[in-house]
Amino acid sequence: MTRPAVLILLGPPGAGKGTQARLLQDRFGLVQLSTGDLLRAAVAAGTAAGKQAKAVMDAGGLVSDEIVIAILSDRMRDEDCRNGVILDGFPRTTVQAEALDGLLASTGQRINAAISLEVDDSAMVERISGRSTCAGCGEGYHDTFKPPQDGNRCVKCGSTELTRRADDRAETVASRLEAYHAQTAPLIAYYEAAGVLRSINAMAQIDKVSGDMTEVVETILN
Repeated sequence: MTRPAVLILLGPPGAGKGTQARLLQDRFGLVQLSTGDLLRAAVAAGTAAGKQAKAVMDAGGLVSDEIVIAILSDRMRDEDCRNGVILDGFPRTTVQAEALDGLLASTGQRINAAISLEVDDSAMVERISGRSTCAGCGEGYHDTFKPPQDGNRCVKCGSTELTRRADDRAETVASRLEAYHAQTAPLIAYYEAAGVLRSINAMAQIDKVSGDMTEVVETILN
């Protein structure tokens, strides 16, 4: 019996993880599992692990790794995960990675690949900090790569109200990237030692990144 593929997607904010995960879902029938979404769904469904998570969150605490693993285990047994899953946002530490390995081993599974979307920090600061969104229709713009019409007018709806996310400021982005690298470096080493790390240049065009991702996944599934 072929076991469902288990992929981990690593990458800093703005690297395109969400975009690439959606493309992989559509192409291979994989399911993207985000830790935040899993927690919210488990709490809403009132599962045993969800009730535990709710009690912790209501008390203002952090949900333990054990609870997250239990929620993930429940979700991975659902029928729509039969082809495989893409884990986004978990694990974040080597302790969590070891716990995940234990969960998968109990069902005869393993990590097939940890795909790291590699970025150039200075270019990422420019890419993210230049973003803005039309308040009228939600169209996205960028100061350098996709400027609005006449400097501040939306091409789609004509609105002149463009907004920027507070955490898209250059200094905030730089700080988030630094924190990501510090947190993820041990995880990169962990999966490299396990022989499952795959690195992809996320600074390339979306189609090129998607092609590289597809090649990795096709190799795994075949």
